[in-house]
Amino acid sequence: MINKKIGIIDYGASNIFNLVNAFEYLNVNVKVIDEPHDMSEITHLVLPGVGAFENGMNSLKNKNLTDLILGHVEKELPFLGICLGMQMMLSESYEFGSHSGLNIINGKIKKIPNINNDGARHKIPHIGWNAINISSNNFLKKSIVNDAVDNQAMYFVHSYMAHTDEKNILATCNYNNIIIPSIISSNNIFGCQFHPEKSGEKGLSILMNFINL
Repeated sequence: MINKKIGIIDYGASNIFNLVNAFEYLNVNVKVIDEPHDMSEITHLVLPGVGAFENGMNSLKNKNLTDLILGHVEKELPFLGICLGMQMMLSESYEFGSHSGLNIINGKIKKIPNINNDGARHKIPHIGWNAINISSNNFLKKSIVNDAVDNQAMYFVHSYMAHTDEKNILATCNYNNIIIPSIISSNNIFGCQFHPEKSGEKGLSILMNFINL
């Protein structure tokens, strides 16, 4: 058993079954967190999520989990947001109005345009397998990405996308000529727009890299 303990935030906005199974498959201890508690044993924290931004943020607040998340981040301990969890890491979302996020990384969430850069309409949401491309900003000594996952397909399900400083973007994907940030980062903080736990062997390798931070 790997000598790390993964805390997975359960705030009722995500089915965490696959994520728990993925970490247990990787031979690491997992604790599901659905209320504030002693975080002294947690070495790595994961914020998953699906659905609407406002509902997700309200659920975190109603369960008094925001301070727990921000306290972990302030200690510069490894943190990973997945899908909606990644989006809530940013400052603000424009999904069905304007809503404040956790502001862990400066940026905004906006709807993916339904007309691409060539003027052609395409389907939203962006659903299915798409290759991620590691950017030149992957300069960190330790990261959740490496050459092994460059240009590898991951599983996406989302209608909104991140807009943040280029320095925070570790990988992108190309959806009909719209470039979407697929991994964002700041120090020991990471966010994946895709679901690594549903992305096969390469997705599991990203989770393993996170464990090894």
